[in-house]
Amino acid sequence: MVRRRFSDEPKSSLAVWAIRIALFSLAMSALSVIIVRSGFLEIVPALATFAAALVLAALAIVTSFAAFVVIWREGVTGISYAVGAMFIGMALVGYPAYLGYHAYRLPPITDITTDPADPPRFDVIARVRPRGSNEYRRAALADKQRVAYPEIGPLRLAAPAQAAYEAALAVATKHKWSVLDARAPIAGRRDGSIEAVARTPIMGFRDDVAIRIRVVSGGALVDIRSASRYGLHDFGVNASRVRGLIEEIDDAIGLLPVEKKEPEKPAQPAKRPPARR
Repeated sequence: MVRRRFSDEPKSSLAVWAIRIALFSLAMSALSVIIVRSGFLEIVPALATFAAALVLAALAIVTSFAAFVVIWREGVTGISYAVGAMFIGMALVGYPAYLGYHAYRLPPITDITTDPADPPRFDVIARVRPRGSNEYRRAALADKQRVAYPEIGPLRLAAPAQAAYEAALAVATKHKWSVLDARAPIAGRRDGSIEAVARTPIMGFRDDVAIRIRVVSGGALVDIRSASRYGLHDFGVNASRVRGLIEEIDDAIGLLPVEKKEPEKPAQPAKRPPARR
């Protein structure tokens, strides 16, 4: 009797289709990331491509489940295809599911600042933002921010305003943000300001960041603002960025060398003229 080789055994067609769909969804996801990061097209086509990729990833997961059932009942091969499709699909759907969890527990905010009453302004960035970006509506978001992030507030430093400005600029440079404007503070004339564009880790969405340094009695007051250009929800990204900046600037100030003052020499008593006899 001629034994049939393992490679000749029938494979589950569902498993084959599951891996095909999963690989195609992976390619579409990578394409959407490339579109956003390169700026080759506007944001809407990229989001539409990514949404379609997620739908296909979910379809790949469902198909792989069906393939598992067929493989178990009929004894056909293709388990590796089904497992691969399951892994790819869950990896692609996992990140949006994580964002959905944050969207459920956090309010829909796209603009966070340490000073809701008088937030740092976007001057240079406002002139270069593309059409279709979110409008800055701080008045509508201030109350929501106070409820969701009551711990976010200004950073008061017992250091010169120039040192605070240099520390903030160093932090922005460390993160490799695109700094579009940077003006050092001048006491009695203007506040220090930094305007930069940050990118989200995976998709590379552009978020706007403004840092204001004011000269106050005894040191400097640093206010920060971070706003998303697109979407109705930032999933807590801007609040996390503001908190991180506060900690990093505070730490950077603490690492500045302290100027050592030479001890003052005690004043020598003046010599009295000799008494006349």
